[in-house]
Amino acid sequence: MFHGAITALITPFRDGQLDEDALRNIVRWQIDQGINGLVPVGTTGESPTLSEHEHKRVIEITVEETNKAVPVLAGAGSNNPVEAVNYSEFAYQAGADATLHVAGYYNRPNQTGLYEHFKYVHDNSKLPIVLYNIPPRSVVGLEVDTLARLAELPRIIGVKDATGDLTRPIRERALVNKPFCFLSGDDVTTVAYNVGGGNGCISVSSNVAPKQVVELQRLCRENKFAEAAQLQDKLFNLHSALFIEPNPAGPKYAMSLLGLCSEECRLPVVPLQDSSKATIRQAMLELELI
Repeated sequence: MFHGAITALITPFRDGQLDEDALRNIVRWQIDQGINGLVPVGTTGESPTLSEHEHKRVIEITVEETNKAVPVLAGAGSNNPVEAVNYSEFAYQAGADATLHVAGYYNRPNQTGLYEHFKYVHDNSKLPIVLYNIPPRSVVGLEVDTLARLAELPRIIGVKDATGDLTRPIRERALVNKPFCFLSGDDVTTVAYNVGGGNGCISVSSNVAPKQVVELQRLCRENKFAEAAQLQDKLFNLHSALFIEPNPAGPKYAMSLLGLCSEECRLPVVPLQDSSKATIRQAMLELELI
């Protein structure tokens, strides 16, 4: 279901409120640029600082504007499995295609606890599930054996891997015995991840340069990894610049230069320093995005 370039959408704000018009415009622009899928209310969507109403509204608007043109992988994760089920049920009712689930942050469960968390969500929801493995943010991460065990559950269909360990797709593919989506969660390493057996990336940079990220993933899909690496080299400065300061301050500033939204984030994410803005602007100029 999920492959290629999948954008981890920002959530646009204006004067402290969800900017619904900007969100609709961003979704339409992403589709026009050829994106392969969309992820509303993930990390880049500032899900921890959205209200429940805002969280659900972002999913609803994304599904409406997408109108089945591309699949929607709705962020529904929580360290509280009951809340995760609630968001999953809403995503199902709204018409999303699958849900993205993270677990572990603050609770710091062991591997048995992580398995039981995801199994509970699986057993009490309806949509396919992509696991989000991001130990830099959640402190704990899914070990390879735990992921393979979870993959035995029928509606767990993939993983977003933000571990930075490029052996993961190789080791996981050896243990997962069904069609499975192996998605990188890191733009900088996505080509290497795909060489190891990945089939796409949930991308931050595609908020800003969707055409280029789609092309990179197309080259990987066609096993043109040398050409993909050359394009990755061209995109590297942008990838790096967007993360000089905490995400999504960088992408939002870059998108403001494209006229797509304001650069406004929610605390504790603060506005970029002028030096970071200059670096992002230069990276965009190099790619002829502005």
